[in-house]
Amino acid sequence: INFCGNYKLTPPVLSGIFPTSFPTTVKMGQAVSLPFKLANTTLTFYRGFFHYLLGTGRHSPYLPPSDPSSTIPSYLRPHQHTPSTYTSTPIFHRHARMHLYTLASAFYLYHKPHYRKPSYRRDILDNFSNVAIPGTGIPLSYFVWNRFSALTLVCVGYPAISLAASVHKWMKGLLTFSGERHSISEEYKVRLLAPDDWFSYWRLNCRIAGLHAYLNMEEGSLAPPKGYEMENKWTFLEVGKERNVPISPYLTTPAIVVKHRNEEGGMGIHFYKNATEGGDWIIQERIENGEWVQNHLPEGAPLSTFRVITQSRGALDVKKTNESSEGCRVEDITALSCVFRAGRKGAETDHDSILFDVDPSTGKVLGGTTNAHWYRLGLSQLLPGRCPWRSKDHAITHHPDGNIPVSGSVVPDIKGMLKLVEESHWKLCPDVPLVGWDVVLSKDENLPVCLLEVNLSCNFFRGSFDKEVYLGFLEDMVGVLQGLRLGKDGKVKGKVVNKEKEV
Repeated sequence: INFCGNYKLTPPVLSGIFPTSFPTTVKMGQAVSLPFKLANTTLTFYRGFFHYLLGTGRHSPYLPPSDPSSTIPSYLRPHQHTPSTYTSTPIFHRHARMHLYTLASAFYLYHKPHYRKPSYRRDILDNFSNVAIPGTGIPLSYFVWNRFSALTLVCVGYPAISLAASVHKWMKGLLTFSGERHSISEEYKVRLLAPDDWFSYWRLNCRIAGLHAYLNMEEGSLAPPKGYEMENKWTFLEVGKERNVPISPYLTTPAIVVKHRNEEGGMGIHFYKNATEGGDWIIQERIENGEWVQNHLPEGAPLSTFRVITQSRGALDVKKTNESSEGCRVEDITALSCVFRAGRKGAETDHDSILFDVDPSTGKVLGGTTNAHWYRLGLSQLLPGRCPWRSKDHAITHHPDGNIPVSGSVVPDIKGMLKLVEESHWKLCPDVPLVGWDVVLSKDENLPVCLLEVNLSCNFFRGSFDKEVYLGFLEDMVGVLQGLRLGKDGKVKGKVVNKEKEV
């Protein structure tokens, strides 16, 4: 120890606490300041969340920071000086605003009608029933059963989980001697204010879809914009066929009977009425993977699809889009990301898969990863070594079931695939902001590319995308949605006043 108060430490003992630009000699003052940095980030989170939940942000129009009339507080705006870290950049602050605004809006939506369920609450309970924070094994649905428990999760659980994840990442770099250095305070800012993990992006997209569908419901009706009907798999197939979208083929036989070959006495027999006859079942022949896909999979792998996400600026003005042929053009639709879901050997669907990112501009397959650890339930997952906290961050290059090389391959005609989904978004649901498409490259020479279904509360499946384009679109969307929300608030207040006058 010298008299300047510096400790000389051999890397990587404490260097990981601070950004990589710090020298080996670490000032004790920096270590002492860590709790204050964490506290400041936590305070920013609470201030921003309640700003949009109950404060000025809830009751005034959303205007971007560039607008002189904007009510965005200073702590959610980028500073004027040149950014020194990611968390001081304009894109980080934009992401934080979108995250905090929509997170607060989830409580506004909680008991409101949802486009595919009776309420937003019912939708998140169903969606969270098989998802757990890695290493806990406890379904997240337990924590959103009512508004109070959900608020406790957001205000207590979420900061604690973010801190644990930040320390874990630092410790991982420290103990593996990988040479990576992570700042706990910077990572905590990202995790809490502008999280970039697959789960947070999925929930951000879900909240935007829920808000958009509800706020654009026709007055006196619970019907969302027409495009949301595509969430129904049968409606998607019917309308897609009518509008010349290459949907997956289905059978028109009125019904089928399925029997177990060894059961008797009326057991092991099942009857399925086709959706074409008003039944609940879509009856299809099994689709086989095309040659390119099959070459990258082991034997016994399921049908493996490409998840492509598109966004539509036509959703910013639903009325104009639906009432005028000029309301939305195909140029207003943008493909954001593409992921090859390489199914695992023995799996029934590609929900059990390795997620290989695909460069949309070239079709080159990049590194693979997984999110399976988020779906491991049961208290046994609490035991050490049972469930990883993190997955390999796009470090997988080969399919693990057979050591088959995947990264570096080029998806055939990626431009054609992206053009197909952009045109399909325009034909089927231009009034929906974000759509996830399940694209099949099939063995059928008559239908080499087809669409299985759409997902309107969509998941990027850890694919990369242009954040500037995505977050810029979301900020435009939030401005529109806040205006609709204030308009709805005014109408509700007006009705209350009229009732009081009648009394």
